[in-house]
Amino acid sequence: MNKLYIGNVSAEASEEDLESIFEQWKIPHTGPFLVKTGYAFVDCPDEVTAQKAIDIISGKELLGKVLDVDYSVPKRQRSCKLQIRNIPPHMQWEVLDGMLAQYGAVESCEQVNTDTETAVVNVRYAAKEHARLAWEKLNRSTMENCTLKVSYIPDETASPDGSTPGGRRSFNSRGPPRSGSPGLSPRPKVQSDIPLRMLVPTQFVGAIIGKEGATIRNITKQTHSKIDIHRKENAGAAEKPITIHSTPEGCSKACKTIMEIMQKEAQDTKFTEEIPLKLLAHNNFVGRLIGKEGRNLKKIEQDTGVKIFISPLQELTVYNLERTITLKGAIDACAQAQEEVMKKVRESHDSDMAAMNLQSNLIPGLNLNALGLFSGGPGMGSSMSNVPPPPGAHGGCSSFGGPPESETVHLFIPALAVGAIIGKQGQHIKQLSHFAGASIKIAPAEGMDAKQRMVIIVGPPEAQFKAQCRIFGKLKEENFFGPKEEVKLEAHIKVPSFAAGRVIGKGGKTVNELQNLTCAEVVVPRDQTPDENDQVIVKISGHFFACQLAQRKIQEILAQVRRQQQPKPLPGTQPPVPRRK
Repeated sequence: MNKLYIGNVSAEASEEDLESIFEQWKIPHTGPFLVKTGYAFVDCPDEVTAQKAIDIISGKELLGKVLDVDYSVPKRQRSCKLQIRNIPPHMQWEVLDGMLAQYGAVESCEQVNTDTETAVVNVRYAAKEHARLAWEKLNRSTMENCTLKVSYIPDETASPDGSTPGGRRSFNSRGPPRSGSPGLSPRPKVQSDIPLRMLVPTQFVGAIIGKEGATIRNITKQTHSKIDIHRKENAGAAEKPITIHSTPEGCSKACKTIMEIMQKEAQDTKFTEEIPLKLLAHNNFVGRLIGKEGRNLKKIEQDTGVKIFISPLQELTVYNLERTITLKGAIDACAQAQEEVMKKVRESHDSDMAAMNLQSNLIPGLNLNALGLFSGGPGMGSSMSNVPPPPGAHGGCSSFGGPPESETVHLFIPALAVGAIIGKQGQHIKQLSHFAGASIKIAPAEGMDAKQRMVIIVGPPEAQFKAQCRIFGKLKEENFFGPKEEVKLEAHIKVPSFAAGRVIGKGGKTVNELQNLTCAEVVVPRDQTPDENDQVIVKISGHFFACQLAQRKIQEILAQVRRQQQPKPLPGTQPPVPRRK
């Protein structure tokens, strides 16, 4: 794969001009440049040189034109597979998934091991047309100040002339994978999913930061980590949380360095109390960390000589699901114990994520990972805004680089439950709104004897899920439904009047299929008069997951309708793009 395509070449450019720019950047080539109108081809001596030319020459200007250099892949060999390079190193996997899914169904996406700071992935689409669209839209596009570079991975079963595979080698015919070439490992994350969270005494925060931030910058540089010290969180508290984002090794190294800084500061200030290491972990992981009859914790204690204590369940709230894990011992021993504790936490996290991925199609259009159900979420305060993923309370992206699309749901609850949902002085509904990342309001009663009240929830899909989940749960907790009775509520969503027929389907086929699939009752009342926005109501009744699945399925239908409503570009409105040969 050493032949290069050079695009966007000036019509005035000659072979000598191209040779000069390659010589300027000390990039050798074999044979002459084949110059065509607007583009050119050249052979490089090896793959390393070809990759260097792509990385360096792309974006350089020649005679007023910015060159675009990539592998030359014959049209017959253009497959469903792409390689995307120069991905921002801290880009969340969910964001990347959403970006790729815009252009078609993605069958696989695997990260390639490289020595570069940015990430590289190999992507396989379900169809060549999807891959072509992704290549056209993503190549040379900018993401977080990184210019993405997209190239085809040739189809090894097709030769340039369409005959049986011949002398031309593809990415998968070069022997074992090596650094910088596509690997065969399972699909990994672009970035570590779960950071290390710790609590430190407030009086040591200044020493950890250092004069003008010098100390924390030095720790960050030495450990290749991103460290957030949440000084403004819990004003006046005796302890402040610190979040460390890095590899497991980087997190451990940063944690040990912080412990050493605190120890030195304690000596300098004649602070005589013991300074234990306090870690924070989501409650969902703690049971597996402890192990059956406490075996896991006992083993860590025996292996390291550290005493480990875990905060009681009673300290948890629905808005703070973290437990404090206290490690007491020498710094080296605590550092070793911390590695073992976080190893168990990460194993639990990976297991949960695998289980979630198996169910990823359960509720279409909902980013389950963004809910933070397993690894914390924004409900635990601003410190958790990056536990995964950063969108957190704001949901996943509906389009690459764009904000998630907000939805409005009217949920009907028993009138007697209004006080429980609002809480004393409105505290519960405020906390719920912050936790879910949604606007939640209760509409005025429609009459003195009204048995139901309408809760208006506005937010993206993940916020809707979290807000409605807590409302269903609250009604159960407050005994508005019997101990053996399932909480069933009615939700209304509005749809454009012209789309109501699509929800119903021919002869009611679609709405019947919806009810069979979701176990929810779905009704589009006949003879409705559209409101001022030309919208009508769809009523959904059922238990929580039935309502959620029905809502998502209906939103999926509406999204299809919106796509079909978009005007298609007229022929000839786009400038012709030179074809690669």
